[in-house]
Amino acid sequence: MEPPPSSGARAERGDLAARDPAPLTAEEFAAQTNVSRETLARLKIYAALLVKFQKALNLVGPGTLADPWRRHFLDSAQLFPLIPSSALDGGEGAIILDLGSGAGFPGVVLALMGAGAGTTFRVHLVEADSRKATFLKEVARRTDCPVTIHNLRLEAMEPFPVDVICARAFAPIARILGVSGHFLALPGPRPVLLLLKGRRATEELTAARKGWKMHVEITPSITGADAMVLRLRDIARE
Repeated sequence: MEPPPSSGARAERGDLAARDPAPLTAEEFAAQTNVSRETLARLKIYAALLVKFQKALNLVGPGTLADPWRRHFLDSAQLFPLIPSSALDGGEGAIILDLGSGAGFPGVVLALMGAGAGTTFRVHLVEADSRKATFLKEVARRTDCPVTIHNLRLEAMEPFPVDVICARAFAPIARILGVSGHFLALPGPRPVLLLLKGRRATEELTAARKGWKMHVEITPSITGADAMVLRLRDIARE
């Protein structure tokens, strides 16, 4: 993953499970997200692979596997309705770039939800760690998930037009904007950033605004009291 989240970033998301009243079941996840039985079946395969490879690859915080359907799947799925409608209306569907994909959250979840809803998302997963990229390939194969996996650092990628850039437990906002700057600078409509963040989000936004201008929308996360979803648009360097 590029770069790995700091211990503080992991802690700020890792301590949420202690406040959850009870683990969310797969069926409760499906009821909240309205995914089809076929999509839920694919997500269950994904969940089983996550558990199987966790010990060898350290894909997620170990404590979060006590409640994976809330901490990872629902956390990722809450981005689905925030994808711009203009990106969904095109003939080829939204192009989504998932930074530092790691275990595949949120990119794989969004790709499976999009496929299940009959929307052709083109989701690109960027993961520099070769072993985690191999895990993502196995998830894509076993779930028939429509994703493209890039096993390299984001800075080394040739930029292409995207509608959405998303990230979860990846890096501070200023760092995210910096490493994705070559995508943000392309001609045409600017991508929207969807970021899953913890309690340091306001502090990170203050730091990011020293070098960038943007319109910010903040939505409370549905998976934890101290977590939030940031939707950044009209992004440009100061």
